[in-house]
Amino acid sequence: MEKNKQRMAILALASVPLIMTLGNSMLIPILPLLEKKLEISKLQSSYIITVYSIVTIIFIPLAGYLSDRFGRKMVIVPALMLTGIGGLISGFAAWKMDNAFFVVLLGRILQGIGASGAMPVVIPLVSDMFEKEEEASATLGIIETSNTAGKVLSPILGSFLTALIWFLPFFAIPVFAGIALVLIIFFIRKKGKKAEEPFKWSEHWGQIKEVFSEHKRWLIAIFIIGAIVMFILFGFLFYLSSILEDDYGFDGVIKGFLLAIPLFALAAASYVAGKTIKDKIELMKWLIVIGIIIAGISTIGILFMKHYIFLLAVFFICGAGIGMTLPCLDSIITENLDKEIRGSITSLYSAMRFVGVAAGPPASALLMKTETYWMVALFVALAICALFLAWKKIYPGVKAASWRET
Repeated sequence: MEKNKQRMAILALASVPLIMTLGNSMLIPILPLLEKKLEISKLQSSYIITVYSIVTIIFIPLAGYLSDRFGRKMVIVPALMLTGIGGLISGFAAWKMDNAFFVVLLGRILQGIGASGAMPVVIPLVSDMFEKEEEASATLGIIETSNTAGKVLSPILGSFLTALIWFLPFFAIPVFAGIALVLIIFFIRKKGKKAEEPFKWSEHWGQIKEVFSEHKRWLIAIFIIGAIVMFILFGFLFYLSSILEDDYGFDGVIKGFLLAIPLFALAAASYVAGKTIKDKIELMKWLIVIGIIIAGISTIGILFMKHYIFLLAVFFICGAGIGMTLPCLDSIITENLDKEIRGSITSLYSAMRFVGVAAGPPASALLMKTETYWMVALFVALAICALFLAWKKIYPGVKAASWRET
């Protein structure tokens, strides 16, 4: 692939996680406002994030199967279209309807179905494009950075759009999805089909079972770690967003900028880690271990002071730790599985990450009604579980494809 075309292809791929993240994360800082406008409770507002994630979890495995069967581009294009339609439905309901909450959720369900066929398919598509593992790892770092950059931009953009018209973030989603759609259509080429035996689901399912049978020790560990770090990230983000508005009166663009500061650490750490790891499995393991330790210990700081500057600093450190782990988890999976099965496995991994995204906000909403230390205890306990899995189940010094059960 020529250099310029390759750059444009990477840009097209990077636009998908950026848009998918904006479509979800930019709603988090405006949830307190949505509670007032839609006349719903804090727990109900968390469902706007959670229902999107739950639907994504359900449909991601199907998207992975379809991408392995029919090709990555054939799945991403209609998925982006469906994401845009979902945004239009939510936006119109918020704009024109009384008692719009359930129709807003319907639109979010359609967005979730679209997201299930977009972001998870990008990861195997990257490794399909590159023969050299170093190039694939570097590009996955860019993809993960794009994902985390969406988290940085989302509070600012969501707050800015809400300051103009409170329901405008919903209508921004189809615009962003349209941009990604155009880039994918023009810069990602569909590979020609090779002569092959008819694809059978039973054989494909057998391949998945074989992969898990051979590699379940490290593969399941990575799945669980991915879910845990996203739970901590989105749970903490929901807590911080609520504290900034409820306790300190920050809202709109100011709150968006404040939330973007610690999220910048997440994006920067992902980018640096992605550029550093290349194909070094041992380095990937230790970055995961160190990142989990940083994230887990930093959350304890919530107990010492509730001042917003201190909490932003704590989240900055926590975000950096999580950012270190994400590209490493991506690379360990994609570099060590056959292309024929990679889409399905990475989709299952993405589904597990969305479990964390879905569970984090409502868990924080419920625990915020009690003493803060219960929420912190949950974060720390989960970090300890993730640390144990990274330490004991991810073996350094050898290729993951060579790991065997003991």
